Amino acid sequence: MATRWGICSAGKISHDFMVALETLPPQDHQAVAVAARDLSRAQEFAKSHNIPKAYGSYEELAKDPNIDIVYLGALHTEHRAVVLLFLKARKNVLCEKPLALNDKEVKELTSAARKQNVFFMEAIWSRFFPAYERIRTLLSQKALGEVKVVRAEFGASIQHVTRVVEKELGGGAILDIGCYCIQFAMMVFGGEKPESITAKGFLYETGVEETVTVILQYSGNRQAILTCTIMAPMPNQAAICGTKGAILVPDFMWCPTSVIVNEKENKFPLPPTSKTMNFHHSTGLSYEAEHVRQCLLKGLKESPVMSLADSELLANIMTEVRRQVGAILPQDKE
Repeated sequence: MATRWGICSAGKISHDFMVALETLPPQDHQAVAVAARDLSRAQEFAKSHNIPKAYGSYEELAKDPNIDIVYLGALHTEHRAVVLLFLKARKNVLCEKPLALNDKEVKELTSAARKQNVFFMEAIWSRFFPAYERIRTLLSQKALGEVKVVRAEFGASIQHVTRVVEKELGGGAILDIGCYCIQFAMMVFGGEKPESITAKGFLYETGVEETVTVILQYSGNRQAILTCTIMAPMPNQAAICGTKGAILVPDFMWCPTSVIVNEKENKFPLPPTSKTMNFHHSTGLSYEAEHVRQCLLKGLKESPVMSLADSELLANIMTEVRRQVGAILPQDKE
């Protein structure tokens, strides 16, 4: 029986998620409804992706009994309220990153999910790419010996994108793209809480962070050095350096199609599509969709790959980083 998806929001990332979903077997995945604040947008989206139902409110989607899980692709600032709406309706939820705007909000959501006993996951799609699976396997086999240094960078010239630079829309380099660098280091170090967090950076004219470098220090003299910026493109690479070798993620470290292990490249082609996408390598969203299906089939309430504890730690680190560079959102004062 197919996993029945409800799509919340008819924006760019929801479009890409639908295109990715269409690369999977239809007997396994079906989008059965879409909701937007504007009914005409929902209807247009539904027609474009052959979705049978369109709703002009999120509340209607929450009441639909024929949905197994909701994919939430709304703006950052809407995540808290909309996730709570679906959780209270006892809906399983896959929510786009960031799960919420700060650690307090994230803890509220994870607590609600546990209370309602439903599946809940932050859509850190990177972790479900075959390249990331290969990295986790190598780390579990101690192929690099003891990992001592992790480096990751993500930079793009996106200061013209309103939602990226406006405080009122939850903007800033950390929540939008820096989260991918931080979660990468977290994955490598097995979800261990860093002993210290040091962040230095600059603020954009709107008060959100434009460029930030973060150093996470771990026990045993291990370190992660992470840089993100919304002001300029970077090579967007990552490296894991151990006492017996290194892994290089050569480009698009957040959605990679290859990894280089001790100078030998391993390639992982993306699912093909002829449709136009809004973001790099977006058919890779299919990997997390299939992972969610497998979790639901097993009756799991959270992912073993991107757990609720992972989301809580990620939010803790990001909130502290923004505090250190002075990028304070209105929700941080509540």
